[in-house]
Amino acid sequence: MAYVVTEACIRCKYMDCVEVCPVDCFYEGETMLVINPNECIDCGVCEPECPAEAIMPDTEPGIEKWVELNAKYSAVWPNITTKGTTPPDADEWKGKPNKFEQFFSPNPGRGG
Repeated sequence: MAYVVTEACIRCKYMDCVEVCPVDCFYEGETMLVINPNECIDCGVCEPECPAEAIMPDTEPGIEKWVELNAKYSAVWPNITTKGTTPPDADEWKGKPNKFEQFFSPNPGRGG
């Protein structure tokens, strides 16, 4: 089992999860983070740290799309090991549904 980041992260990108990850398995895109499922050790410390509740175990029903997306983009986006700056409008996007179609970007973030 591994943890993955879901749509709830898009446009929020709080990054509190990055600070607690013992294996540095987070990767940064322009509008969200992802977890490399092959690097995740299933410790679960990241899940409660996410204010957007965007991190879920890959065993949740219907999560397959996010497992694939996390695997795909963690292979091409830069690794992030320290908490970056949260977008100023993150709280406005927290909890908004259907963000993927309109706001997901395949572009990499800065990493760090």
